[in-house]
Amino acid sequence: MHGYYWDWGHGPFWGGGFIMIIFWICLIFIILFVLRKLFKGEHQSESALDILKKRYAAGEISKEEFEEMKKEVQS
Repeated sequence: MHGYYWDWGHGPFWGGGFIMIIFWICLIFIILFVLRKLFKGEHQSESALDILKKRYAAGEISKEEFEEMKKEVQS
């Protein structure tokens, strides 16, 4: 039966073609969202105290500066 209700058309923006366009757009947005969350979470996982410890270990700050900044961070 090839009636009005069963015919979605054969153009690029009707039926399967339109659904495929929507599918690919959604898939791209999902992939971008997941990648953004993965890489953004990597940079935010360090606390201020962790950064301070790294700076002290690298010799960027003295022990006195470390202790002073540590008190500020923890309060």
